[in-house]
Amino acid sequence: MAIFDHQSDWKDRFSPGLAEIEQIAREAYAHLPREFRKLTGDVQIRIAEFPTEDVADDLGLETPFDLLGLFEGRGIAELWNPATGDQVNRITLYRRAILDYWAENDETLGDIVTHVLIHELGHHFGLSDDDMARIEASAG
Repeated sequence: MAIFDHQSDWKDRFSPGLAEIEQIAREAYAHLPREFRKLTGDVQIRIAEFPTEDVADDLGLETPFDLLGLFEGRGIAELWNPATGDQVNRITLYRRAILDYWAENDETLGDIVTHVLIHELGHHFGLSDDDMARIEASAG
């Protein structure tokens, strides 16, 4: 009976919306190592349902579910010239692709959002997969 009771907790729930995914991402970011967060500076984190058509075309996506997150801007190692009008660095997490991945894998939603966030921040810093794995392990 306990299993049934646990399952009934889900009967009135909806999938997390944009605001809930954003909250998970902000909490994940807050749990990253302090030194790492200091280095990220003004990186913006936003949530969207899917990538835009332009992004999907530029990346050659077969389906918008193929992209969980995207870093846009200049990496920290690249030269930055405010006079060029470059936009602020931004990470976009794609809610529908993340939820689809969650449904197909044996991971928590929080772990998936944290992984995607760290991976996209890793692009900002030019980190290796091993570096990102260490940061992810210390965030848990």
